[in-house]
Amino acid sequence: MSTSPPSPSPGASGPAPAGPRTARADRRARAERAARQALRTLAVDLGTPTRPGEPLLGTAARPWLRWLPYAVACVFTAALLPVTVVVLSNNYGVNGGISGALGVAQTVPLLLAVTRPLQAWWVIFAADVAGALVLSVASTLPGPPYPWPPQTIIGYLLLMAALGLRERRRTLVAVWLATGAACLLFTALRPARSDGTWLLMFVLSGAVLLVAGALRERGEARRELAAQATISEAERARRTLLEERTRIARELHDVVAHHMSVITVQADSAPYRLQGLPAEAAEEFGTIAATARESLAEMRRLLGVLRSEESERQGGPEKAPQPGLDQLTRLVEGTVRAGVPVELTLSRALGELPPAVDLSAYRIVQEALANVVRHAPGAPTRVSVTPDRTGLTVLVVNGPPPRPAAPLETTGTGHGLVGMRERVRLLGGTLDTGPLADGGYRVAARLPLTEPLTEKDPTPA
Repeated sequence: MSTSPPSPSPGASGPAPAGPRTARADRRARAERAARQALRTLAVDLGTPTRPGEPLLGTAARPWLRWLPYAVACVFTAALLPVTVVVLSNNYGVNGGISGALGVAQTVPLLLAVTRPLQAWWVIFAADVAGALVLSVASTLPGPPYPWPPQTIIGYLLLMAALGLRERRRTLVAVWLATGAACLLFTALRPARSDGTWLLMFVLSGAVLLVAGALRERGEARRELAAQATISEAERARRTLLEERTRIARELHDVVAHHMSVITVQADSAPYRLQGLPAEAAEEFGTIAATARESLAEMRRLLGVLRSEESERQGGPEKAPQPGLDQLTRLVEGTVRAGVPVELTLSRALGELPPAVDLSAYRIVQEALANVVRHAPGAPTRVSVTPDRTGLTVLVVNGPPPRPAAPLETTGTGHGLVGMRERVRLLGGTLDTGPLADGGYRVAARLPLTEPLTEKDPTPA
């Protein structure tokens, strides 16, 4: 005999749907997790001081500013300690021993606030809360302020200033919220005796924290900007140095390429110029020529790597040959036409110079004259190039402008002096630059020669 399951009666109601109840439980759980996370964050912020042990204003440039926090803390501690003890004893009727203990706990930690303001806040905040509890049970007339006496507010605001100058923003918010919670707690505990000091404490502490925190963040921003400016200046100097080295490398490429080309031509033509060469020697000359051509091709590829964006925009590398001291007269004439009187002294003993020395000497004079035109327009200038058997001395000296004149450039890129130093360094020479006592400037370079000069026909200086 089969039985069918009982059917629900028409009046019976089924179980309520679990959807809304589950959603409410989820929202409640999320709110509890958020609250616990917020409390943990506040606890971490209040327990993690910033740079403990470092004095306030310890990085100030002036000594009196570095000692100022200590002096302020000592003055306020010496003034507030006896006042707190007397006020608690006389105005609130607190026992003398308790008054002394509360006075010490609420004022002496201000000395600690100079180096560890967050730890000092824990001590003073606990002492202020304990003092408010004592005032809550003290049998006094309703006249004295409650829950915070005036001296307590003054000391606490001084502590807020120290906190704002040291701690990060989240810590300051946590301190302010803890202060507000204590104010509301004691106001609710004895509402009849509350006279508005809780609101004064809450508002003033927040204002002091806001102002001190803003000053701290402004100081940090200025220090970061100064650090970034230092880094930027260092990067600019490094970039200038690399650009000058690249430019010098491109110029010296022409010198080295010329020598490599001569080697290639001589090696290729040797079997035709020299009669009766053995087959082994002819093959050796062919190997030398092939190696020279490969080296020249590698140098051209290197030059393509070193080519600057500016040279690319101008249509590729320069086609003109690199200048030398034989073009120095033309350079001086162009400078004279620019309004700078230049006197050139070119030694009669100047002979055949190594190409690198010839090019570097010309570039040094060119950069020095360009600096005179930019920074001391119209200043009389003397240029002398004097060789001896071991080196070449290049001297460019300018005096002050004959009449006051604004320089064409007040700040330079630094490429000129950097380029001179790099050229001299690559040749193993020395460079001496600097201002003169009369307001002029001096550039003196000594470029060593790898071999003695080859005399040529003397020409008038």
